[in-house]
Amino acid sequence: MATGINRNLASYGDTEFSQYMRRAFLASAGYDREDCARPVVGIVNTSSDYNTCHREMPQMVEAVKRGVLEAGGLPMVFPTISLHEINTYPTTMLYRNLAAMDTEEMIRAQPMDAVVLLGGCDKTVPAQVMAAISANIPAICEVAGPMITGYWRGQRLGACTDCRRYWARYRAGELNKREIQEVEESLCFTGGTCMVMGTASTMACVVEALGLMLPGGATAPHASGQRLKHCVATGRRAVEMIREELRPSDIVTPEAITNAITVLMALSGSTNAIVHLLAIARRAGISLTLDDFDTVARRVPVLVDCKPAGAGYTEDLHHAGGVPVLLKALESLLNLDTVGVSGLPLGNLLADVESPGDWQTTIRTLDAPLSGPGALAVLRGSLAPDGAVIKAAAASSALCRHCGPAVVFDSPEDVALRIDDPTLGITPDHVLVLRNAGPVAAGMPEAGALPIPKYLAARGVRDMVRVSDCRMSGTAYGTVVLHCSPEAAVGGPLGLVRDGDMIALDVEQRRIDLLVDAAELARRRAAFTPPALPQRGWRRLYAQHVQQAHLGCDMDFL
Repeated sequence: MATGINRNLASYGDTEFSQYMRRAFLASAGYDREDCARPVVGIVNTSSDYNTCHREMPQMVEAVKRGVLEAGGLPMVFPTISLHEINTYPTTMLYRNLAAMDTEEMIRAQPMDAVVLLGGCDKTVPAQVMAAISANIPAICEVAGPMITGYWRGQRLGACTDCRRYWARYRAGELNKREIQEVEESLCFTGGTCMVMGTASTMACVVEALGLMLPGGATAPHASGQRLKHCVATGRRAVEMIREELRPSDIVTPEAITNAITVLMALSGSTNAIVHLLAIARRAGISLTLDDFDTVARRVPVLVDCKPAGAGYTEDLHHAGGVPVLLKALESLLNLDTVGVSGLPLGNLLADVESPGDWQTTIRTLDAPLSGPGALAVLRGSLAPDGAVIKAAAASSALCRHCGPAVVFDSPEDVALRIDDPTLGITPDHVLVLRNAGPVAAGMPEAGALPIPKYLAARGVRDMVRVSDCRMSGTAYGTVVLHCSPEAAVGGPLGLVRDGDMIALDVEQRRIDLLVDAAELARRRAAFTPPALPQRGWRRLYAQHVQQAHLGCDMDFL
């Protein structure tokens, strides 16, 4: 098999001519025959002015290149789609699969013996992992890392759980416009990803636990020298992986997936990680279901004190030892024979890691956890026959068993238009229902944490039961049932709910039910008309081929 710059040759019907032409054009960029004889490491660069989370990525790229050169490789940097949660319409989830396709096809199309995947903001990392599994050349992940926390009037701040907390106070009339503007200017103190246990931090930790990142890489702050040193080590290791022929198919095993889920639960991580891990496992040909997540959740307590389920920030997790110390705390629950990009069994890596010390409180132990098992729960019932999820650790315990009448919103836009209308007569006992926001209908935006109506917020109401077929940010909190599958747009029961229908939630029993007579539901189903699909482009292709949430929302042809 061809290696180095002779991999993936342009097709001219003459192999030697193709090689000759490639050397000629590389010479125009200053590469000589000695350069061209080296193993090639592609470096995915997701720098973008639109992606503030990746602000320091040019420095990260240079650090990875230095590591590749030190190890005798030839670094070749190339761009792919860069997805930023806040600067992408209508949601980055709509483009995760497109980014995965882009990355996979560029790995296949260009000459490289290994690839370093530089991501960070929420969907970049799962997209890159999905691509790497499908391309299956030696691959190693590096993430941007979290922001460093800021301060406002003596209060420590971090995006984006505190974004939501202070915005809720503003909606309730507790903060004025000047104060919320001051908060706005203090929330994002540096470049980097959200510094709470949102999706970016969650996926970074999960990917490290999965074995696709060198130890210690998930939590080093974006602006730190530790981040750059880890980038250098990642570049060096990519060259070594070429010689060892260590590929994602060797790393992403059922046991590694279970380890990753174990870490997810110990973190009380983002519910988005469930969708991403389902897609990652399916790319690897591994059978993984929502029930597998619930099984792990029932035995793994929450060990990490990090918002939104705790009080700390990702930089605190890093200073407490990061994922290696968390894995050490979970050692008895893990498969220690898995082998990641380091080339060593997990048990060997943990042999030299100290258990969580009593000098810190961010990483707890199994015998003294932050809270008990069940941080994330999988629900089933007549409202979600194929499953739904809830972040129970960030929900109000008093609402985890609740029965109330529905108030239905037909789209995120409908929520924005009507949620504060006092004529709706919404009370704290109502269940707010959002539909037509699932993968097919809307790309599955992070709209599931519907705002509390202003007139209730002003009375001190901070949480209500909310149910939808979309997602919520990993930084969000509340009693929010998500990912109802099948979604309303494809005929799921959520599309049949009407105002006033009673909905029953019982997290302990893992149930979410629509309490409507079966005959009445049959009449409604007979009259159901699905929403029209987008007319052209990626959005139409996506709507035609995306799978439902319980399958990971990948494209059916991938």
